[in-house]
Amino acid sequence: MNMWISQHLLRALVASGAVGLMLFSPCRLSHAEPPAAGIPARPEQIVFAPLAFEPPDAAGFRRVLPDGTVVYLAPSHEFPLVNLVVTFKGGVSLDPTDMPGLAAMTARMVREGGTTTMGPTELDESLDFLATDIGVAATDTFTAATMNCLASNFDESLKLFVAMLRTPAFDEKRLETSRARILESLKQRNDDASSILGREWKRLVYGTDHFEATEPTDRTVAAVSRARLAEMHRRIFHPGNMIVSVSGDFDEKEMLADLQKAFSGWERGKAVADPVAPTAVLQPGLYHVPKDIPQGKVVMGSRAITRDDPDTIPFLLLNEILGAGGFTSRLMRQVRSNEGLAYSVRSTLTPRVAYPGDFRAGFESKNATVALAAKIVMEQIARMREELVTDDELETAKASLIETFPRQFESRPQMLRVFVNDEWTKRPKDYWKTFRDKVRAVTREDLKRVAVKHLDPEKMAILVVGDWENIAPGDLEKRASMKDFFGGTVKHLPLRDPLTLEPLPEKAGK
Repeated sequence: MNMWISQHLLRALVASGAVGLMLFSPCRLSHAEPPAAGIPARPEQIVFAPLAFEPPDAAGFRRVLPDGTVVYLAPSHEFPLVNLVVTFKGGVSLDPTDMPGLAAMTARMVREGGTTTMGPTELDESLDFLATDIGVAATDTFTAATMNCLASNFDESLKLFVAMLRTPAFDEKRLETSRARILESLKQRNDDASSILGREWKRLVYGTDHFEATEPTDRTVAAVSRARLAEMHRRIFHPGNMIVSVSGDFDEKEMLADLQKAFSGWERGKAVADPVAPTAVLQPGLYHVPKDIPQGKVVMGSRAITRDDPDTIPFLLLNEILGAGGFTSRLMRQVRSNEGLAYSVRSTLTPRVAYPGDFRAGFESKNATVALAAKIVMEQIARMREELVTDDELETAKASLIETFPRQFESRPQMLRVFVNDEWTKRPKDYWKTFRDKVRAVTREDLKRVAVKHLDPEKMAILVVGDWENIAPGDLEKRASMKDFFGGTVKHLPLRDPLTLEPLPEKAGK
């Protein structure tokens, strides 16, 4: 076959409509075009210029309304949209001891329960007509209300949004529906062993009386009343406890005027207190929760450090090398790639602002290989304390933190979230400016020092969810068994009733 394509033939095809119009030149199909001048022949030969990025200064976006409300503004005119977020201090951390889940329910009902002048159905239909999306959700330490709307109907949308925040009605029928939905979700808490693992781990780390570990039950959900919702609403939702951020298509002066008008007359209270620190102390040891599953789920770790601890950046790098760095991490290489014991294994460092968070490593593996995988993880943690990491490992970890640094600010809404969080949590003002230099300054000796100080296997707990009879003996090759940990002493924790969280009879976990 003649491998040359004629320009004449192609022009005829185009003219006939057989093929779309294209730019072409005669070419021999069996041969690839040589690389253009200046382009390397192979991908690994490409040289990239150093990343040039300077984090934005929060002060340039910060404004203050006459009533003292802090507002962050980031106008842009690419799309005719406005994104507004009101971040209130306090969330699950404010739950009373007799009613865990109240803050989350309050947030949900502020959105779903209508206002004192507009029923929930009418509010929903009005927002749908405007193509405006709003939501309210509570996290551990914050409650955020969001509004996304067209710039052309911002005024109408803002009026509905602020009315919802200021004067929620907590409609009784909607509250009843919300209770029913939550109860249905509670029934499923034991369906996935991962939720059991997470629940019991928090109880071990933070104690059963701390908000980090408490969860609603059927009794506490049924006890939620409009009066309790209104009480929580008064604590959280007011200008003295909020920071506003707005991005999108707007004029700054007009936006400030609109917000001032919208918040006018809204009583300004005091900001809620910082979350309290847990008083419980993690007891090292081996723990087990029964669940009849073919793969055991495992988490191991201990309390760690606060966010602003001087050791946090070295600890982040250490964790990147150990188990957070994906396929470049030691845990992934040893447990998955070399041994084939788990599909996924990783370690996580979650510092808290007001008190130390936790460090944990986790995986799931066949029952017979749980012990071997756990042994390898513990050995890798011990190695971080005993020897220096390699230069390549440290440079790879540093590159990961430095090269992904701009993602903190890759969109205007995300950038404003950083500014709001930093203001609420009093992060040092030079943190983002100096972050990369501090990463670069970390040495291999720093990582070993941090590992010795903060990663002690003897002070860690190991929690296993699964079929203990098949997990405990270990692998067929006898490389490891659960007797290798803490002298073989294990504390069997009960599987809890998904509705009441009361211990179930032991056979229920089978």
